[in-house]
Amino acid sequence: MTGPRSGGPGASPKATLGGHVTRQLLRLGESVGLSAAACESYADVLVEALGGVARRPLELPPPDRSFLSDDHTPVEFSLSCEPGAAPSLRVLLEPGAGERDLAQNGRTGLRVLREMAQRWDFTTDPLDELEDLFFPPSPHGPLALWCALELRPGGVPKVKAYLNPAASGPGRAARTVRKALKRLGHREAFASLPYSDRHLFFALDLGDWTEPRAKVYLAHDELSAAEAGTLCRMDDGPDPAEIEEFFRIAAGHDAESGQGGLEAGGAGAGAPERGNGPRIVRRPVQTCHAFTDTGAALPSGFTVYVPVRDYARHDGEALVRATTLLGRYGLDPASVLRASAAVSERRPEDGVGLVAYLGLAHQRGRPPRITTYLSSEAYAVRPPAAPDPAADARPADVPAAALSAGPPAAS
Repeated sequence: MTGPRSGGPGASPKATLGGHVTRQLLRLGESVGLSAAACESYADVLVEALGGVARRPLELPPPDRSFLSDDHTPVEFSLSCEPGAAPSLRVLLEPGAGERDLAQNGRTGLRVLREMAQRWDFTTDPLDELEDLFFPPSPHGPLALWCALELRPGGVPKVKAYLNPAASGPGRAARTVRKALKRLGHREAFASLPYSDRHLFFALDLGDWTEPRAKVYLAHDELSAAEAGTLCRMDDGPDPAEIEEFFRIAAGHDAESGQGGLEAGGAGAGAPERGNGPRIVRRPVQTCHAFTDTGAALPSGFTVYVPVRDYARHDGEALVRATTLLGRYGLDPASVLRASAAVSERRPEDGVGLVAYLGLAHQRGRPPRITTYLSSEAYAVRPPAAPDPAADARPADVPAAALSAGPPAAS
């Protein structure tokens, strides 16, 4: 990763990761109308959950190569907007970041989540039921446990846990997801999932949820807009054309010419052309399939995520796409512009990756919502892409495995 570093020359030697993300959270909370007291309470929880890495000076490199973000900051923010409601602010974090190995990372994450359960008086029973599946003695994969807090007025958030299906090995990921769904009562759910290239995350809603969800996140390599439109398995879900339109706008593909973003029609970037238009050929599109009713085989929610940072030259372009999508759904684009300015004071044109993903979510009984994922960029800013359609958008020090998945995981 190149570009200016928050902890590099010119930064205060006393700057820490905890101080950096606290300032971001306080500004973000103010931007969405949360009270100062609630924001300060949430900031305290965030720093406490990060443990020792929160006190780590930013002049040092990241404590480990966290899979949560491109520059390995173990924190990501997101803003979810839907008609008729105030924007919802979320923070995704890796409580075990900096631990000596993945097994200890998972143990720390479980401890932090259980401390949150005591603090906010909710049960971790669904997570406890699955512990043996996702926390083997010698785990595999790029993560053990992440958690997300949906920050609500009053200082009590909604909580979500994100687990690694490949913890017992990539070849066992599908089997792990199938077993987890069955244990939670969703016995027919696995069969309803669409084809995918990888099972990325298994997620649980914990705490005060009207309808707690079990969620399965999938990766789809070299996907076209037309193919994305076929992936929803909801009964009475969104029209495929809506998914296709979202895909094209988020990825920067011109609907008429089939070109845009950093691609030249998809096939020129090495993807096989199968008559469905330009494809996402770098970091894959992700989908999330949410299950709430154990008596139903089909999911009650569907989300599609486009990794906009790989298909925009800089964050100015990514923000234009975000605001365009918000406008399509009758939402105020100013909320995302305020949020991006709250996270970073740099000009959007000076980097790419502040806006990491754009997501379109449908959940039964709710209007569709647009979510914008914002990177903390505590350690590095990825420079703008060169004006070359064939340029490789992969950051120099991010391994290919990291481009195969990554967040979002806070839908």
